[in-house]
Amino acid sequence: MTRSDSRLAVYTGSFDPLTLGHMNVIRRAARLVDTLVVGIGVNAEKKSLFTPEERVELVGRVTHSLGNVVVKAFSNLAVEFVRECGSRVMVRGVRPLTDLAGEFTMMMANKHLDPAIETVFLMADEEFAHVSSTLIKQITPLANDEMLGRFVPPELIPALRAKLAKR
Repeated sequence: MTRSDSRLAVYTGSFDPLTLGHMNVIRRAARLVDTLVVGIGVNAEKKSLFTPEERVELVGRVTHSLGNVVVKAFSNLAVEFVRECGSRVMVRGVRPLTDLAGEFTMMMANKHLDPAIETVFLMADEEFAHVSSTLIKQITPLANDEMLGRFVPPELIPALRAKLAKR
């Protein structure tokens, strides 16, 4: 298969930290395409816990077994990043229906910025509908590792605890 024939999609987000809901979307999206780029972006509205470089390393650590997933950081608009990756497909993960309003607004803005890029929404599986990075930051100081492992990949728990202990 040539590069122009390959199916390449880009899943963008801040992933700060990566949750099991994110991993659910990554695994499912990776099954649909030849290559999935996980784009680690900066959300100016949120105070980041991990640096973009740390997030690239952490997401890479838990996705390395998926042979067709590549993790990269970006600091420009998501549609520009998708275009730079050579893709025309942006994957967005959505949890409860309340996410859809904001995602729809973003999709329409992206369509105006680059009409050639299509946005594909993947609903997180029901068991992850309530999991968010904000929730993880709130419960980490109070939850034990077994409890946290219900929300984040277990490999990330030590880094999450270490980062929150420094705050």
